[in-house]
Amino acid sequence: MVVYGGAMRAPTVLLNEKVTARLGRDIAKTGKLADEAIDLAMRGLRRFILLIEDLEVADVETVATAAVREAKNGPEFVANLRELGLDPRILSGEEEAILSAHGVAGAFPKAKGLVADLGGGSLELADLSADEVSDPVSLELGTLRLPDYRVKADGSPDVMRSAIAAVLKKRAGKRPKDAPLYLVGGTWRAMAVFAMQEEGHPLSDPHGFVLSAKRAKAISRALADQTAEELKARQRISTMRSEKLPDAAILFQALLSTLEPSKVVFSSWGLREGLLYDSLAPDGRAQDPLLAGVSVIASQRGAPPTLATRVASWTLDAAPSGEHGSERLRLAATMLSLASMQIEPNIRLPQAINWALQKRWIAIDGKQRAMLAAAISANGNALELDERVHTLAPQEALDEAINWGLSVRLARRLGARSRRSLDMSRLFVDEDALVLRLATSHAALATGPVEKDMKLLAARLGVSPRVDIVEDDALRAAED
Repeated sequence: MVVYGGAMRAPTVLLNEKVTARLGRDIAKTGKLADEAIDLAMRGLRRFILLIEDLEVADVETVATAAVREAKNGPEFVANLRELGLDPRILSGEEEAILSAHGVAGAFPKAKGLVADLGGGSLELADLSADEVSDPVSLELGTLRLPDYRVKADGSPDVMRSAIAAVLKKRAGKRPKDAPLYLVGGTWRAMAVFAMQEEGHPLSDPHGFVLSAKRAKAISRALADQTAEELKARQRISTMRSEKLPDAAILFQALLSTLEPSKVVFSSWGLREGLLYDSLAPDGRAQDPLLAGVSVIASQRGAPPTLATRVASWTLDAAPSGEHGSERLRLAATMLSLASMQIEPNIRLPQAINWALQKRWIAIDGKQRAMLAAAISANGNALELDERVHTLAPQEALDEAINWGLSVRLARRLGARSRRSLDMSRLFVDEDALVLRLATSHAALATGPVEKDMKLLAARLGVSPRVDIVEDDALRAAED
């Protein structure tokens, strides 16, 4: 059960609970959902329903996937769900594949490639091109079925891999080669955590983590050689995932050899987020998910999009986005920089940097995260950057972001973020000078901290600071 809030284009998880019932564990042998698994699932669902009622959740959607749709006693289980007051939607394998692909489309705007969603009962594949999904298929290659392949192969990884590859070649159809492969599902995310640990990756969130095709093959080989006990000893890999990962690595090898992707991208967005994305109107889907997500956390801390847009406009002529950044990223950096000032001073900088580096923002990569962190640091006049930042982005990109942060610092300190102070001033570069043009009515603002901030930003830009005082009418005329 996941309860979402915030902006639906980039929803915030308010509550996330899971009961590992393993409903499909006996389907291959008996064709039925296991009785103990049903009992465990029903106990968990009764709790979920109470929580939903007590939290007054307005929109509830219930879906069932491979185990329920394939089991002989699936209809009986669904009837029990309806007695609880739920209205379950039984997804076909193709529908499941499409929804998972829509989750990837929401997380990676304009993504093109193949989506592979690995669950307990099945593996769903679908081709994705922006919002268009084609050739969805569901294969009986879920994590609960993979041990049967190992048994039939007498424990031989090579034989197991060949058997899985044969299923993929027969059932998956012809898929485009040399395209990105997007992996959806908890077992894949655990694999990403393993890969991140192996590479000493500075970030913690597996969402958006990328492996080259060559590196993906190396990771799959290393993981296939691990035992469940070895994996259990690792941080952030649960007992349940550690037991499934070696077999999943064999499946991963078969996928890589059959599909020959250009790269592998791990997605934390899948079926559930696909349901949300499906519910959005076209204008909702068109929203930038990074800005939608950042605006929620920034608004809660006194930096709404209207203020950030005003500040970003004021700083544009002095510190625009350049070769490494973009205006969407600069606006996000402005929002987070302004919001960070509402954090208590003694914890402000590390917490704000962790916002940039570790929070699950959507449609952003490691380099862009590093630029957000650099801008936030500069806004706090901390120009010695976190070491993690240097591993994610080149110095030229960080320098660009530092200029953003210093210009935001100047804007907010000029007139305590007041709209009037920004309306009665202009900031721009004129040949070899950084110019702050102030209306006569606001000339008194150009003292103390403003002078220091002007010198700091001008030095970074390689120019001299200058303050021009003009009549109010002249300032407005110059703007016109």
